[in-house]
Amino acid sequence: MPEKQYPDFWARFVPAPTRVGHRESIRAFVGAGIGILVTALVARWLGSSYPGFPWLVAPLGASAVLVFAVPASPLAQPWPVVGGNVLSALVGSACAMWIADPAWAGATAVMLAMAVMFALRCLHPPGGATALLAAMGAVRFDFALFPMLVDSVLLVAAGMAYNGLTGRRYPHAPARASAAGAPVMRFSDADMDAALAHYNQVLDVSRDDLSELLHFAEAAAYERNFGHLRCADIMSRDPLAVPFGAGLDEAWGLMRQRRIKALPVVDRSRRILGIVTVADFLQHAGFDQPEGMAQRLRSLIRRDGAVHSEKPETVGQIMTREVRVASQERRVAELVPLFSEDGHHHIPIIDRDQRLVGIITQTDLVKALYRAAKVAP
Repeated sequence: MPEKQYPDFWARFVPAPTRVGHRESIRAFVGAGIGILVTALVARWLGSSYPGFPWLVAPLGASAVLVFAVPASPLAQPWPVVGGNVLSALVGSACAMWIADPAWAGATAVMLAMAVMFALRCLHPPGGATALLAAMGAVRFDFALFPMLVDSVLLVAAGMAYNGLTGRRYPHAPARASAAGAPVMRFSDADMDAALAHYNQVLDVSRDDLSELLHFAEAAAYERNFGHLRCADIMSRDPLAVPFGAGLDEAWGLMRQRRIKALPVVDRSRRILGIVTVADFLQHAGFDQPEGMAQRLRSLIRRDGAVHSEKPETVGQIMTREVRVASQERRVAELVPLFSEDGHHHIPIIDRDQRLVGIITQTDLVKALYRAAKVAP
């Protein structure tokens, strides 16, 4: 191994920083203590009729860590706690009965207990300790009933009460957003299932919680990359504009030459008076009658040269006067509904003096969304 790889190798043994606050840590270890105390007191009282029987066993300490510290874990749910411990105890007792060598009995018990827990969907890490304890101690089958079943049920009951009182769902069932209020995400449940199948390892987090975490991460990335963008960051600067008295032929020629679909109409100070679009030209050419449209459009933009004419001659006569504008300091995210729901295609951007300084089109918005959606390297 090259010398430069040694730091990377040893770095794997450095514990990762925890993302849990002090309040949650205190909640967890206080809960574990209370849970074990309640379990011990009740189990001791119940076991008083059976002198010589243990009333509390060590694997319950590991179960308490899961139930109170990670109550959302699939490994900490009631069925894994109860089923994992009880079934593992039965497996350990059977191995002790059938295999004389304690070393072989213990190894076989742990192996078979894991197989049973996988098959019955009750994988619980302390179950391995329970199986080993039962095998090495050569305990009888009733060990699975008392103390394992009684202790496990008492611990789960204490976990349900304590976690519920401290704001943690247990048994854990992730709260699902309603269909009407659910955000639209870029991956589906089927995508999540495919990713988990590809990963093909046991995760100490439920599928729904993992999906929820990824949704939160995606929303945070969106907010970081797109939420703080201002109009000035993505607008097309110094856009082409025409005065109120510009001829229709001039405006149409500019739009064709620059391949744009809208021209802001401004006064001498570049303050917005209106906007003229391709739709305005088509409307005045009679777009509701497709036959002869090209001829009517050419007739509309051609100058008559007459002193008096009922046909519009300037952009001021056909422009849309009510124009939605936005300040260059406005957040881009606030414009998304205008484009997606209100049908706007072009929004002029103004400065503090109400002068035209830019324009944002659907293309500009799509580019910004694309950059925000890209995953940073």
